[in-house]
Amino acid sequence: MTRPIARVLALLEILQGGGTRTVAELAGRLDVDERTVRRYVEHLLDLDIPVRSVRGRYGGYRLAPGYRMPPLMLTDEEALAVLLGLVAGRRAGLVTTSVAAAESAVAKVRRVLPEALGRRLDALLEVADFTAPARTSLTAEAEVLLAVAEAARDQRPVKLAYTAAHGRSSERVVEPYGVVAHSGRWYLTGFDSSAGQVRTFRVDRIARAEPQDGTFRAPTDFDPTQQVLTGIAETPHRHEVSVRIDATAEEIRAVFPPSIAILEADGTWTRARIRAERLDWIPPRLAALDRPFVIERPDALRDQMRALADRLAGYAGSASSATSSSAPSSSS
Repeated sequence: MTRPIARVLALLEILQGGGTRTVAELAGRLDVDERTVRRYVEHLLDLDIPVRSVRGRYGGYRLAPGYRMPPLMLTDEEALAVLLGLVAGRRAGLVTTSVAAAESAVAKVRRVLPEALGRRLDALLEVADFTAPARTSLTAEAEVLLAVAEAARDQRPVKLAYTAAHGRSSERVVEPYGVVAHSGRWYLTGFDSSAGQVRTFRVDRIARAEPQDGTFRAPTDFDPTQQVLTGIAETPHRHEVSVRIDATAEEIRAVFPPSIAILEADGTWTRARIRAERLDWIPPRLAALDRPFVIERPDALRDQMRALADRLAGYAGSASSATSSSAPSSSS
């Protein structure tokens, strides 16, 4: 349903450019057949938008003279919220459209704002900067994201055409429990009938999402966010790390968030299980935690921890030597 609505709005945008547009021209620009163009025009007429039919060799459609879309009636704060939401969503990599589409949306909102308010917002967008670097959007089409979100809300199964990380494609019916945004990607989590268990799927790897008949009841105590973070932390990697730490889960979470480590109570200690492609980033985090710990596996992590300790000791010794050498010496 999303794509036809978007094209109806695109048709209105073309007609607002002025002049008479032939059916063939509109069909080409919207990438639909001429019959569909006529159906879109009927949608606009149902919305009381005065589209006029022009007969003859150069006939087609145009808007009634003088018709303009009414300006958005937004307060300064509301306009700021809309535009910054678009900009921030694009920078976070969560906008499921092309950069051109996001910029077009910003331009359309800007164009219908009152002139004085538009100038003020232009000033902000021109001078504003961000401390966090922009993320590249890796998400799928908006239609896929909206389809799985709607299925999760209505608790209806959905058939997914999915490509796994290793490149294998498959079709599976999933009972979607929730959609979660994390680190510039969208994730779908729910019961996978093919696997017989709850799974997490990257939305940008879903080529097609088709709603199925029937309904289901999601578990009342299910936490989609926690499930996604746990699934990411349990993704197979080169190294499986296990470290026992004399600290509370809250203390450990300050350096090892849920997407990185699975925590298990072990008496007064806590075991952290981590799967990682590289080990070099783990010793600095353990050092930052500053609590007693025991590395259970792998042995390579012990070697890296000792190497970090030697480097830190060397840095401290170098600083001490530098201070001593720069101090004035007394002469007898």
